[in-house]
Amino acid sequence: MIIGRVIGTVVSNVKDSKYHGYKLLVIKEMNVYGGYEKGFYIAVDLIGAGIDEVVMLVTGAAARGSIETNDKGIDAVVTAKIEKVLFSDKEITLK
Repeated sequence: MIIGRVIGTVVSNVKDSKYHGYKLLVIKEMNVYGGYEKGFYIAVDLIGAGIDEVVMLVTGAAARGSIETNDKGIDAVVTAKIEKVLFSDKEITLK
């Protein structure tokens, strides 16, 4: 699972029919302290996330594990909105 911030959307006029009806988001990878990492992902949005929200995404086989994405060739899916991370007696807000 990966933490990231929604930094944009993907608009496509022509795409494989497997992707019709899906909103695609550009997600910038983050660490648990709220800093940005080098990578980014194009992910299918299953939860209605918006620009600048912090989200959790899954990739690979885990991204194809839901009814909505099974057998669709999708490699990254937004699965949750994140408000804060708790660990080692610390609470880090990621809004």
